[in-house]
Amino acid sequence: MEALGKYLIDHNITIASAESFTVGGFASAVGSVPGISKVYRGSIVTYQTEMKHQLLKIEQETINAYGVVSQEIALAMAKNAQQMFSADLCVSFTGNSGPIPMENKPVGLCYLGIAFFDQIKVYELHLKGTREQIKNQAIAKSIEILKSMFNIDK
Repeated sequence: MEALGKYLIDHNITIASAESFTVGGFASAVGSVPGISKVYRGSIVTYQTEMKHQLLKIEQETINAYGVVSQEIALAMAKNAQQMFSADLCVSFTGNSGPIPMENKPVGLCYLGIAFFDQIKVYELHLKGTREQIKNQAIAKSIEILKSMFNIDK
């Protein structure tokens, strides 16, 4: 995370996050980078479905149609939080870390949304392990994707 944070600081790219099953883990990783306050806008954790609707303004119809473990929700979380925080870059996390299937979706199915200016991309992940391992793998994958996006080697 340190190389990514330094890149964001050096290029004055503001960042925010919207998290569900990662419960602020990404925010904690970002916040550990020295000097990140220059570009880190903040994070919102909306663990319950109701909070995604109330705080992130995700349409209830979208939630009803696709469920919260979906690419549509990851996209809406990233887009809406990006606007909420007026950030250049926003990362969102929604998924099922277990211990049982949710919305008829398997444990380990996760979606990462990345909004960068007016571009939004969603990544579908199929992870394995304990709740903590799935959460940590998703956070690590998001950092890997962002580093690749910005051509950061380390």
